[in-house]
Amino acid sequence: MGRLEGKTVIITGGASGVGEAASRLFAAEGAKLVIADLQGELASTLAKEIGGDCIAREVDVSRNDDVENLVNTALESFGRLDVMFNNAGVGGAEGLIHETPEEVFDRYIATNLKGVWLGIKHAIGPMLEAGGGSIVNTASVSAHLGIPQQGAYGASKGGVVQLTRVAAVEYAESSIRVNAICPGAILTPLVYNNPDLDYKLDVEDAKKQLASAQPIPRACMPIDVANAALYLASDDSSFITGTTTIVDGGWTASGVARMAGRIGPREN
Repeated sequence: MGRLEGKTVIITGGASGVGEAASRLFAAEGAKLVIADLQGELASTLAKEIGGDCIAREVDVSRNDDVENLVNTALESFGRLDVMFNNAGVGGAEGLIHETPEEVFDRYIATNLKGVWLGIKHAIGPMLEAGGGSIVNTASVSAHLGIPQQGAYGASKGGVVQLTRVAAVEYAESSIRVNAICPGAILTPLVYNNPDLDYKLDVEDAKKQLASAQPIPRACMPIDVANAALYLASDDSSFITGTTTIVDGGWTASGVARMAGRIGPREN
């Protein structure tokens, strides 16, 4: 029997990167799944590939109506909501704080922080009715470290960590657990093919650069983060709430200086 057998799960940002890995993993563990993503076609293709009790919806997590309708879709399709994985996020080039355009700051806060807040807000009602549930939020090691040129991103993810703590305390007596995951740099398109960055990397080169950037000498893969999310989503973590699980190969333990200058274009 799978660890999510009979449970209904929503994954935002579920069509690529960590979200795709989690969608495949959670479905394999028996979840009835709603894949939500701004890339609606990609989400639909993945849902068809996974098959079974898996549907897809195009969703902008920064829009209240989109998130409310997403939760209603899960309830109409599967009758309940047990797990909300607020994973959708954006990141990219910012520059120093005084160089960062206001629209970049607003976009990061709207997607990374407000999107999580809306996910929690609309998931709570159905979970209260069901007698409990688990909410998992994707934050970042940037919430814990002062990484240059990540002011907006770090602020948005720091907000996710604090929101996680508050929600965990508010709803603990209702058997709703709320936890966050803080990944380091992951081998996803956000690293090697991000439209918000002014360079692109060969995937194998990116993998080597990531492997040199933290004590565990390999790149963090999306499945590494998805495995942590599965643990927090499942009853295996039934006494854990209000925590941040760092999935970074020892990066934060060794200090941010180790990562500085490791990821990006290289001269041959």
